[in-house]
Amino acid sequence: MSRTNAALDVIALGQIARDLVVLVDDVPGPHGTTPVRERRELLGGKGANQAVAMAQLGLRPGLVGVTGDDAVAGRLFEQLACDGVDGTWVVRRPGVATGLVVDVVDSRGSWHYLEDLPPEVLLGVTDLAGTAGVLAEVETVVIQLQQPTEVALAAARMARRGAARVVLDGAPQQGPHRALLLAEADVLRADHHEAELLVGRPLSDAQDTVRAAQELLGCGLGLVVLDAGHEGNVLVWEGGEVVVPLVDVVVVDTTGAGDAFVAGLVAGLARGAGPEQAGRLATAAAALTVGRLGGRPHLTAVGLVEQLARLDGRGWEP
Repeated sequence: MSRTNAALDVIALGQIARDLVVLVDDVPGPHGTTPVRERRELLGGKGANQAVAMAQLGLRPGLVGVTGDDAVAGRLFEQLACDGVDGTWVVRRPGVATGLVVDVVDSRGSWHYLEDLPPEVLLGVTDLAGTAGVLAEVETVVIQLQQPTEVALAAARMARRGAARVVLDGAPQQGPHRALLLAEADVLRADHHEAELLVGRPLSDAQDTVRAAQELLGCGLGLVVLDAGHEGNVLVWEGGEVVVPLVDVVVVDTTGAGDAFVAGLVAGLARGAGPEQAGRLATAAAALTVGRLGGRPHLTAVGLVEQLARLDGRGWEP
């Protein structure tokens, strides 16, 4: 695909929010109190996390999402610009408060989310009116499926007008648009719970997950990537399959690991890598993210090379 006139490489369509992350020794019970050991306030939301991670991996990303029209939104826009993400297509919804996610992490790395993400901070089909041109111009469109399925389908069809690679992150909601959306996509990535929702049964191990991915490949997808739990991630494509193991790292907070994984997968594919190499880069990106508090990625070339060396002794060249 050639996009010689495009200023951007990729568009991420998904949530943007203010993240408040706190680290505690233990989450208190009813009427209990505990001191906060560490506190971070961040630009967050799955769409924003993915866009920031892709910028750190050397791509030129834009973001499509919704904020309120409050002062918080202004600060998030400033951070997007600093991170190298084009926020031109983010909708500022009048009279709405920007989404908030509170991530409470205990000393064992377990997280507890408190979310204020009302329907008003989700995209509607009419919010896409100004995005048709850019969705058809970029090489890749990543659609995060916490957004309504009809919105995801409309965005995928807009991307298809320019033959962009369409990447779905998550499990489409059940309904009349689900099969249509899968048929419009090139790549599907889902975590373990989402994978079980997609095939309608529990997945016990990596081989079971491979079989599930092969089933989903029949929906017209070119590549299916499913989380197989502690065994790693399964990648299945026409004529091939691989299980990429996890990197053995100290886990501080798993928040944002999936977003970094998606960004690494997209960056690898965008640079012409095959599924296995792209999956290894994605795994390294996730490993870098779980060692930090909060979902904001911090992907550096040095860090990625270190994680890839821990994965299987082979490096990665951008």
